[in-house]
Amino acid sequence: MNTSSSVIYNISGYYFANLEGLKEWRSRLLDECKEQQLKGTILISTEGINVFLAGRKEAIDHLITVIRSIPGLGNFQVKFSESDHRPFNRMLVRIKKEIIAFGVDAVNPANYTSRHLSAKTLKQWLDEGRPITLLDTRNDYEIKLGTFRNAIPIRVDTFREFPDAVAQLPAELKKQPIVTFCTGGIRCEKAAPFMELQGYEDVYQLDGGILKYFEEVGGDHYDGECFVFDHRVGLDPSLRETASAICFHCQAPLEEEEQQDPRFVEGVSCPYCYVDEQLKMQQSLDKRRTDLARVVHPLPGSIPYENIRPIAVKEDFDGWTLSNLLEKLFPQIELAEWQQRLAAGRFRHQHGYVVDGSQVVRAGERYEQTMTLSAEPDVNADIRFLYEDAALIVVRKPAPLPMHPCGRYHRNTLQHIINLVVHPAPRPAHRLDANTSGLVLFARTKHICSQLQSQFITGKIEKTYLVRVQCQPTWNHHVCSLPISQGPAVAGSRVVDEKDGLPSRTDFSVIKRDVDGTALLEARLHTGRTNQIRVHLWHLGFPVCGDATYLAEGQVAATQTLDVDTAPLQLHAWKISCLHPLSKQRVEFTDVRPAWANL
Repeated sequence: MNTSSSVIYNISGYYFANLEGLKEWRSRLLDECKEQQLKGTILISTEGINVFLAGRKEAIDHLITVIRSIPGLGNFQVKFSESDHRPFNRMLVRIKKEIIAFGVDAVNPANYTSRHLSAKTLKQWLDEGRPITLLDTRNDYEIKLGTFRNAIPIRVDTFREFPDAVAQLPAELKKQPIVTFCTGGIRCEKAAPFMELQGYEDVYQLDGGILKYFEEVGGDHYDGECFVFDHRVGLDPSLRETASAICFHCQAPLEEEEQQDPRFVEGVSCPYCYVDEQLKMQQSLDKRRTDLARVVHPLPGSIPYENIRPIAVKEDFDGWTLSNLLEKLFPQIELAEWQQRLAAGRFRHQHGYVVDGSQVVRAGERYEQTMTLSAEPDVNADIRFLYEDAALIVVRKPAPLPMHPCGRYHRNTLQHIINLVVHPAPRPAHRLDANTSGLVLFARTKHICSQLQSQFITGKIEKTYLVRVQCQPTWNHHVCSLPISQGPAVAGSRVVDEKDGLPSRTDFSVIKRDVDGTALLEARLHTGRTNQIRVHLWHLGFPVCGDATYLAEGQVAATQTLDVDTAPLQLHAWKISCLHPLSKQRVEFTDVRPAWANL
């Protein structure tokens, strides 16, 4: 054996014995391994020990001596191999119920195991052409790299499936000589006696498994290499590491030729688990649809619950009374209603004590309003996932459906429902009015959301809407640059404010004028003010069909979110394009036209 200091010595070995004092021996073994700078895994249980270690020869020899000092393990033996690097990254010593999981209490190799067949004897029998059945007890993915010629695979994914697999073997095998084999022999210590319990009359186990066969007689009668459970993946009959790799995703062992396949992407996929990106996305979207159906039937807000709504005090309101603050922040609610809620003790300071309307508030404080046990109004929950990748999720928001918790809605909102389906919770990069349907972009992370919002600010995101209006414009194209008010008016509405309003621009194009006196328009946003398209069209004299807030003849109503059975607002976010946060290439998403927008 090579004694160069640069060589890493790898050992594997097991021994079945009735052991005691496991906690003390675990502590001793872990301390010894750390002191000797060994890496690998040691499993100990009341039935024995199983060892996979790598390190310097002197350290390995020392540890073997320690193991043999454990009562019952004096005859512990190991198999050696060499490598130029450590196949293990850490050192674990674990107490297990079994050193090789099998789950059959009647099988105890410490008390009884089947006859061992040496590697040399097996080779001799195979050379002579003796009528024996070789049974490979390993998992299917291990067998893929290599096995004995004409061996029968047991066809399992885990060793715990072995008992059921034995029941599927041809009955005539019970009368024939059977030699079970595995990587190092440990599985056969349980597999072979189990077969005897099932009535198999002439069962052997290959002593030391495939690795000892390689070590003692080479690769005669064996095709391929041997899968091993460490970073080496495969060993040839000379016990040298092969070029085989393992797929990080599905754990399939891969021969060198398979690693040249374009479907092999290290750490991502291989020819056995690769799924076309379009198919992968479709499978994901199908699952989203199933998960959505589960969380919206019934609607999450349909079950009465107690809701806590926070109120943060900004610097502008420092020194105000709580009553005045509420009246200012929520002008749509009468002062008498606030006084009734305050008198009922429904407001608490952030430190938990109840406050009334005379409470003087300070900047930075937080108050909580407890809403009475109630259910939320119904909404349209026909949300559709249309696209998703590592950065983006695109959904079609139905209407009426609020984007975020507000007013009477907390759980019956797009954000809350999406959070029940997608984990971790994605972030909406923009918003739509509750009564507006169409495309919404979600970002997978806070960082990606920030990138998308920067694109909105700089105008790199393009949004196109379909909208049906009352009356028919005489123009075919029109640019509306009327500024829109900063603060809310009736029921949170906005109006054109040419003095103090925010700069706003919407480009309109007529698609079709219909015989019913309405017109279908395309609207392109250059800014993103609240209710921008609706306010601009209303001010121009073309209220949106179905709009319950911005009415004809310049009237404004206090209606906010429509009832689910009301005729819809005919405004739909149809297209959206952006620079993809990862590829930096422009991507565009287009939704189907709603029924009212069909040509």
